[in-house]
Amino acid sequence: QVQLVESGGRLVQVGDSLRVSCAVSGRTVSSTTMGWFRQAPGKEREFVAAIRWNVPTTYYADYADSVKGRFTMSRDNAKNTVSLQMNSLKPEDTAVYYCATGRSLITTSQVMGPRGYDYWGQGTQVTVSS
Repeated sequence: QVQLVESGGRLVQVGDSLRVSCAVSGRTVSSTTMGWFRQAPGKEREFVAAIRWNVPTTYYADYADSVKGRFTMSRDNAKNTVSLQMNSLKPEDTAVYYCATGRSLITTSQVMGPRGYDYWGQGTQVTVSS
């Protein structure tokens, strides 16, 4: 049984930094494409970042243009977790953040879309106050 549990979300101020994490069981993060998505009220779930399963380091992570240069995704193979370090937070970053495991045959074009993922966590709320 695959389970994902996000943590670390909270209320922060504009310009602050925050790190959210995702503990994974039932799937090995080093051999699974892992993604972060977010969903703001009234909006569709959108891609934030992903690390593809076949890359050796986090330098090959993919990022949405809106977070590129501010967010960094990483994975800890020993702890079987993935994290998202968020810097220079903006009010528009306010959302529920979800981590997800990629499908076994996920393609490059699917990495940035929710349909490429099969298991999701319950989400963690990040609120950026101005």
